[in-house]
Amino acid sequence: MVDLILIYSIFLSLIVVLVPLSLYFVFYKSKPVVDRKLPPGQTGWPVIGETLEFLTNGWKGHPEKFIFDRMARFSPHVFKTSLMLEDAAVFCGSAGNKFLFSNENKLVKAWWPASVEKILPSAKETTNQRKMLSRSFRPESLRQYVPVMDMMAQRHFKTEWDGMDQIVTHEVTQNFTFSLACKIFVSIEDPEEVKHLSGPFEKFAPGIFSIPIDLPWTPLRRAIHAGNFIRKEIIAIIKQRKIDLADGKASPTQDILSQMLCDEESQNIAEADTADVIIGLLIGGHDNASSTCAFIVKFLADLPEIYEGVLKEQLEIAKFKAPGELLNWEDLSKMKYSWNVACEVLRLAPPLQGSFREAMTDFVYNGYSIPKGWKLYWSALSTHKNPEVFTEPQKLDPSRFDGKGPAPYTFVPFGGGPHMCPGREYARLEILVFMHHLVIKYKWEKVIPNEQIIVNPMPKLAKGLPLRLYPRYA
Repeated sequence: MVDLILIYSIFLSLIVVLVPLSLYFVFYKSKPVVDRKLPPGQTGWPVIGETLEFLTNGWKGHPEKFIFDRMARFSPHVFKTSLMLEDAAVFCGSAGNKFLFSNENKLVKAWWPASVEKILPSAKETTNQRKMLSRSFRPESLRQYVPVMDMMAQRHFKTEWDGMDQIVTHEVTQNFTFSLACKIFVSIEDPEEVKHLSGPFEKFAPGIFSIPIDLPWTPLRRAIHAGNFIRKEIIAIIKQRKIDLADGKASPTQDILSQMLCDEESQNIAEADTADVIIGLLIGGHDNASSTCAFIVKFLADLPEIYEGVLKEQLEIAKFKAPGELLNWEDLSKMKYSWNVACEVLRLAPPLQGSFREAMTDFVYNGYSIPKGWKLYWSALSTHKNPEVFTEPQKLDPSRFDGKGPAPYTFVPFGGGPHMCPGREYARLEILVFMHHLVIKYKWEKVIPNEQIIVNPMPKLAKGLPLRLYPRYA
């Protein structure tokens, strides 16, 4: 019923804007490009192009279908389409990934759909912001947080798993990863404060890659309101933190926010811009990380032999820990098999399905002209689920990551190039800490054996993956 209302709302929104935008399309966008061999493909309906099909494939749980159908019909290298009200080319395969990632700020630049810019006005981060984030998320900067992650994981399992016969996985993994993000990014620990922020974040994800129509009943409008509320809260935290740092009441290294504010190159960054950076990080904690943790739970339930392999490794690490001793960086570095499993989950269900770039100038790729201003989309699924890249791509096989692992530019759950996700090492740490306590404490089975997967825009189990829990130590 909710899906029908959503689809009806989308079509009603389209009717409201279709006539003026169609006139724009007819008089401006439909002018032929002379003497250019554009990539093969189709652009779909006037104005909306193929956006609805692109999104609905994800809602049905098969986001790769949009990509592979067109790769087979038009070109396995690049094809044209129209997405998010923009002319676009989809770059496919490892060669496409390499080209876009290697030509950042040369031939292409980062681009976000209008929906993202309406929600996060400072989404286009500056060079200084990227450098600042890179420094804050360096391994040497993150080492201090491993015991904190462990302590919070123990608390999480004690309060939300212990004593429960059944749980809804997505709810509890989201509680864990978002609480952890609030603590490590902005030093918020109080459960009520975390809950106060968490509610509005629920409205973010559906609006991020929605059709960019800002009307009261649309996902975009709800996400904009949520963004305004959260930005106000984060700016207040930033203002207070500056005072506390000046008075010596806060430490320059107590969390990511303090590190950012004390970074010499960030002194001239506006508070609203810093707030949007923090919001972006919290979105990752609320949605991306929780999605991966939930899918790890799913695949370990599906594959008992993989569960046993992870358990064996984690018990070996636990054997050398004194009672009450917290995990440290060295412990996590020994979790090689567990991380291989997590990487396979990231391959099969990447939270980041892909992202956009924009052509800064006319250029030629694979014999086709790419006009300046076109939007360029890369899809992780064009390699992750491609049988020519990964044999039996639907099979979870941790051995793919033994030795040197997959070929370059084929495994891209965190993107690539200058805009690679800065939080990838942070994600590795929190995922491994979660896996450690999960398998040592519990066995479980799925309540719904063949639960549908949906992608909007992150992958999620349709009912949240309800589980029956069986403590390993009754």
